[in-house]
Amino acid sequence: MSSQSFSRQLLAAAIVTALTLGSVYAQDNAQTPPPANAQNNAQPDQQAPKAPPKTLEQVVVTGAANVGGIKKIDASYSITAATAEQIKEANPKSTADLLKISPGLWPESTGGQTGANIEIAGFPGGGDAPYFTTQMMGSPLYGMPTLSFFETTSIFRLDDTVDRVEILQGGPSVVFGDGQIGATANFMLKQGTAKPSGSIGLTYGNEGLWRGDGFLGFKVADNWFGSVGGFWRKSDGVRSPQFSADKGGQFTATLSHTMDNGSLMLYARVLNDRNQFITPIPLIQHGSDSFSSYPGFDPLTDTYYSKYIQHVNLPGYPGGGTSANLANGRGAKMNFFGGNFDYDLSGGWTISDKFLLNQGDVDTNALFSGSNPDTLNNMLYYTSTDLGGLGLPAQGIPIGSATATYVNGGGVVDPNQSVIHQGWWYIHKHLKNMNNDFRLSKELFEGNTLTAGIYLAHYTMNDKWALGNQMLMTNTPNARPIQVVGNGKSVTDYQGFLDYGAYNIAQNGKSTNKAFYLSDSWRIGPWLFDASARVENQDSTLHVCNLHNVNLDGNANTLYDNSTPVCDGTFATTKYDKTHTSWTVGANYELADNMSVYGRVNKGAHFGDFDNALRGNTTGNTPPLQKVQNFEAGFKYQSQLVYADITVYHRQFSGLPYQPTNAAGAPVGSPLLYGSDSKGINLSGAVMPIDNLKVQVVANYLDGHYSHYSACIPYNNQVVGNGCAFINGKQLQRQPKFRYMLMPSYRFLFPWGDVTAFVTYTHVGPHTQDQSALQQLGSYNTWDFGIVANVEQNWELRLQGTNITNELGLTESNSRIFGSAAGAGGVILARPLEGREVNFQVKYKF
Repeated sequence: MSSQSFSRQLLAAAIVTALTLGSVYAQDNAQTPPPANAQNNAQPDQQAPKAPPKTLEQVVVTGAANVGGIKKIDASYSITAATAEQIKEANPKSTADLLKISPGLWPESTGGQTGANIEIAGFPGGGDAPYFTTQMMGSPLYGMPTLSFFETTSIFRLDDTVDRVEILQGGPSVVFGDGQIGATANFMLKQGTAKPSGSIGLTYGNEGLWRGDGFLGFKVADNWFGSVGGFWRKSDGVRSPQFSADKGGQFTATLSHTMDNGSLMLYARVLNDRNQFITPIPLIQHGSDSFSSYPGFDPLTDTYYSKYIQHVNLPGYPGGGTSANLANGRGAKMNFFGGNFDYDLSGGWTISDKFLLNQGDVDTNALFSGSNPDTLNNMLYYTSTDLGGLGLPAQGIPIGSATATYVNGGGVVDPNQSVIHQGWWYIHKHLKNMNNDFRLSKELFEGNTLTAGIYLAHYTMNDKWALGNQMLMTNTPNARPIQVVGNGKSVTDYQGFLDYGAYNIAQNGKSTNKAFYLSDSWRIGPWLFDASARVENQDSTLHVCNLHNVNLDGNANTLYDNSTPVCDGTFATTKYDKTHTSWTVGANYELADNMSVYGRVNKGAHFGDFDNALRGNTTGNTPPLQKVQNFEAGFKYQSQLVYADITVYHRQFSGLPYQPTNAAGAPVGSPLLYGSDSKGINLSGAVMPIDNLKVQVVANYLDGHYSHYSACIPYNNQVVGNGCAFINGKQLQRQPKFRYMLMPSYRFLFPWGDVTAFVTYTHVGPHTQDQSALQQLGSYNTWDFGIVANVEQNWELRLQGTNITNELGLTESNSRIFGSAAGAGGVILARPLEGREVNFQVKYKF
């Protein structure tokens, strides 16, 4: 490790130490007790295994109309909650990866720390996270759940400032918050304590990770409390790109005030973190759904990224070109400021207000897969251009006359060298968001409360894209770019680029969402009924520059820039103004003080976003609203031995759009509309057969398929050629039919403290790449582990690891190819799981 790197790590640790130094002398554990809803819905109190189970008595606030929240046993919907400790035990590789603790949620975390695809059982997503919302303290992080190259977990990091998370699927979420029809993860922050309390930790990982974490809660004045905390880290990554794969940190502060009849809490957060966005690598497919390593590539640790292709200049980028750096990855530089105010006005009246302001950059610097690899000689002269070949003879370069050399020295490239061309994409994305959710509740009579709310959100997006930029490089780990000239013509530029972009756009959008909702809950003996409705309008405008092709340097012999699309100074404007009413009705019956059943129906809509409804469509011709009707029923039970939360559902969608794109990501042709129909069951449970032994389970089964499109969908496929596919009746893409996690743990007690050991076995069933179901991705099984030792009052030692058996499993293949992605010899580009990763942390708590 270099002295400069060590100095940065020492500085980060010193900053956190300085925050805590003044309070360490106290060495007490007098933290304010966590709120009741901080306990996991699938886990009893570990500190007192003999005590009566309390999980169903815990209070959750997400999805509840009233300020005080609702007990789990009374909630006519399923919600997963996890404390800060339980978040760590889940071994999440990222914020998105944590969602796996909720049955039916399937985050694809093989792409790195950010930019995950988040699938929800029965919700036909297929990429990004259109049906998922990230909230902080009950406020959505952005007005739209997803955009191209952005989903909201990308601007949220897990650290010791997070107190707990509540993950809600379906249920009443179509009415509250941002009206999300799918799933919402609401992260609650730790707040200050009456006596100074906190922690400081240092983590080392076998992938070259160094990370410092810290948190301090303290009293400011009578009834005023504050907290500060955050993290800084640097990691080479399991797939080392020859530069820092992940580097950056986050700082969070809160200020809270308690009053006789209410509370006020303000918070601020600064995030500056950059992360490698992992590109698919080559594998060999056997049969329809079995895979093995490609010669020369370790599927668990290798990446194309390298120091040789790290820094580039992109002349096609809007505004005259720009430089870009792979080390900036898909990062985020964001600032947040928000607050929550709750107050009891007496006489049965209460008010609640939540607001959030945030802005910053969420840029992408990454490789995106193009064609399958081939030998240099074949790609230059023989491979069809439809299948990714360069077709030099058609450009006046005779067979055998071109010369290929390594860009960064090393001489002539062997004609038999395996090569590939991939897009070096750069997207600059600047986002602004402000939202406010105000609620007024009145107890009309005993057991009946009516809540009225107004939700307002205004948000903007300013983007510049440079997509395409196909770079010719070796088909090897840590690839090297290749320059080609022939017959007096430059096939590539000096960096190895075959083109200067295929979709170089500038776009800016603004949107305002206005919603009014009413909710009434009524308790009648063991029954709790609720009915809610929401009227929402989204008014959006998007401006996208029009493109025309130019020869950038005016030289016909430089083939790479002879037809470069650039903005021509004019813009296409699309206006989108839609209103929809969503509603939900639920009923819960408490069979006993430890058992309840419920039923619920909701109907909601998914509004279009800037990229997936407005861009590429004209005003008045944008796709219709996606609509869902969701029927669900559940059973909750807890005894000293068993805990079970079971949900069955039937979800039907209409108005789903499919927009074909080419290899550069540019839209091709008109979008198609179809539907889906899904049935399934979700289970969250635990068995506690003896003291200190617990076996938890998270499982789901999905029978979901596409519907309402009987025609054959034409597609362009660079691997196997063009064709068409029927999607009616095909399995929902990217969603396993069956997934489960088994998590046994045992707590050992000693005079000096305790040790908890746990493992997680995960089975992921058959899943497919896209709507055609022509590319199967197989199934796989993984093992994770953890050992946590609490020593005396203040010390915690934690050893945890993921994929300890080095399982080869796929979450997706080449997402820019529709249909089969396996070419000659079974070669396929895909994203496999990262290999074994083990971290060790030492933490001092006070």
